Amino acid sequence: MRRQRTIDVLVIGGGPAGLAAAGRLATAGAGTVEVLEREGRAGGVPRHCHHRGFGRWGVTGPQYADRLVEAALGAGAAVRTGVSATGWAGALVVDTTGPHGLERITARAVVLATGARERPRAARLVPGTRPAGVYTTGELQQAVHLHHQRIGNRAVVVGAEPVSYAALAALRRAGVEVAALVTEETRPQVGRARAASARLGRRVPLLTGATVVELLGRGRLSGVRLRHADGRLGAIACDTVVFTGDFVPEQELARRGGVPLDSGTRGPAVDGAFRTASRGVFAVGNVLHAVEPARAAAREGAAAAVAVRRHLEGADWPASAGLPVEAVAPLRWVAPNRLVPGEPPVPGARFLLRTAETLVRPVLFVTQDGRCLHRARVPRRVLPNGALHLSGAWVGLVDAAGGGVRIGLG
Repeated sequence: MRRQRTIDVLVIGGGPAGLAAAGRLATAGAGTVEVLEREGRAGGVPRHCHHRGFGRWGVTGPQYADRLVEAALGAGAAVRTGVSATGWAGALVVDTTGPHGLERITARAVVLATGARERPRAARLVPGTRPAGVYTTGELQQAVHLHHQRIGNRAVVVGAEPVSYAALAALRRAGVEVAALVTEETRPQVGRARAASARLGRRVPLLTGATVVELLGRGRLSGVRLRHADGRLGAIACDTVVFTGDFVPEQELARRGGVPLDSGTRGPAVDGAFRTASRGVFAVGNVLHAVEPARAAAREGAAAAVAVRRHLEGADWPASAGLPVEAVAPLRWVAPNRLVPGEPPVPGARFLLRTAETLVRPVLFVTQDGRCLHRARVPRRVLPNGALHLSGAWVGLVDAAGGGVRIGLG
């Protein structure tokens, strides 16, 4: 027998974005606000990131996660763990399963905050056998920090993004020698100081322009085969490999509910108020744009709460998906990626872009039908897969009868 309940706001995902949204909504008196988290504890990825630097407090990841949970609970939101949303039985009706059985929850608003995940070895189409010793960063951090498992003796980290260096730190914490970081890029995707600390201080070589093309070994990984940019093949002996980065949104639930996805981000398409094309369904955090730091995701959750509250109070829902907002190469994508002319983003929201190339103090141009709406210089260097942020000050200049909006470089 499936139990049925009705609430005001259902938040699916108990990471920083979902918890921040739930806490703000409960504080604002939005009615019954409930968070569903499929893992045994809420808090999201920060729970197993033991380094400092989270939030304004400069605390560790687990401390940051605990404070988000405490804030949501203290505001009056319910946080239910070990509960998974399995599908939709209607526009705002979600089926769930958990320790207490099956439920069907009807809400006035649903907030998708399901986060993102790293693509594993299989999704990257790396051939070879299926030996033990193959991880993503998330799997590694959970094994090290949550379960205190033995990892291995000698590892290769695939990637040179910030998360790759977090994987390096977790391996060293577990007493694992790191043979090398390997990346297809021509340089690391972190600042010079962090890259130099790993290469010189920790004596971990960085192999650029190299691709892992095969995993070696049967019962246990024995090495990885590499192809270098000039075509040379090589191999590194190791019993552990960690595939890092290459994040994709956890959009399966959105897709099952018929929520349109953006071709660039591969997450739900949303406007400046975090509304999807499905009435009453919002999306926020790294399900929109894998992957931003926890503090950025929490900031988005707080901004989305404003839009959800307006919806609950009877604000109009757009009749159409709005005008598309497109990023032009070398920019990869933009979020939000829909625009309701005449309606600015909610306070605290901003446009996020990601670049495929290194940019040095780039100038961003916003255009519509060849007409320049806005220009802004980014006063810093931006590395591949690095984030650029753009205010929505230009939104009021968009012609509702015109074509889509394009954001590119000057």
